[in-house]
Amino acid sequence: MLLVNLGTPSAPTAAAIRAYLAQFLADPFVVDAGRLQWWIVRQLFILPTRPRRLAGAYRSIWTEDGPPLLVITGRLAEALRHELQDRLAAEIPVELGMRYGEPSILSGFRSLATAGCRRVLLLPLFPQFSATTVGSTFDAAAVAGQGLSQVPDVRSVSGYASEDGYIAALADSVRETWDRDGPADRLVISFHSLPLRYTDLGDPYAEQCRATAALLAAELGLEQEHWQLSFQSRFGREPWLGPSTEETLNAMGSARLASLDVISPGFAADCLETLDELAVQGRKIFTAAGGGRFRYLRALNDSPEHVAFLVDLTIRNLRGWVSPP
Repeated sequence: MLLVNLGTPSAPTAAAIRAYLAQFLADPFVVDAGRLQWWIVRQLFILPTRPRRLAGAYRSIWTEDGPPLLVITGRLAEALRHELQDRLAAEIPVELGMRYGEPSILSGFRSLATAGCRRVLLLPLFPQFSATTVGSTFDAAAVAGQGLSQVPDVRSVSGYASEDGYIAALADSVRETWDRDGPADRLVISFHSLPLRYTDLGDPYAEQCRATAALLAAELGLEQEHWQLSFQSRFGREPWLGPSTEETLNAMGSARLASLDVISPGFAADCLETLDELAVQGRKIFTAAGGGRFRYLRALNDSPEHVAFLVDLTIRNLRGWVSPP
């Protein structure tokens, strides 16, 4: 199995961030502007300045073992190996492949080939399908196949936004905090935003985000006035999906909301967008506007509930290739 996540810079330095962003921003699935026009913007205005501004944020979340997203995804892969072996009574190799950066999708395929795998389940850790994430991953996997001496049979998981096990795992993670420290007055369910024109062109991402949010709220027994969907990480001037998480947090703070919890179900593992943008910058926005207690509820990461769901999802998608004893 090839477990895919977005990726991360190799170090919290401007040079490493620049190399990562150069690959990310060159992906036509992410930015589909005119190639020459976008090349000029990217090379002259973004890459010379943005990496330096991001370096401090990356340093603040970096761990002794490396970038959180890579470390957590690695632990998740290891847990999946053990659980799959227990459930299937067979060794199922699980390798990592990052859409951008290292280890690459190609290196993941090569490691699986070395292990003797001729069939590969491709599992992108993007619960809500978008051409910018899952679609880009599928394209990268096809390109990687050109670098293999023998191309394996590949099955792909295109998303799991409304899967019962995924929603239950999210709800359990929220309840764990609420049972320990008490619930908040409001729950903000934040997803990475996307330019509106992608939705207009048929990308199902926004619809799937709304479905995940509604199912999670229902599982938690929340009435509409106790939760809010929002979209974060806007970039550029064109219209994006809304309402904006930043504007939502500011409005709730201005309303003197006593307590607020924020969860971001679209991120399978914590990363810069959650640990800094939400947990740090989001808190500042909310409290500076007059809000009270703020909590960021961590991603599912390598929690037992997340592992159990992904094992079930994997076994379902391995039917016909591998069967439980």
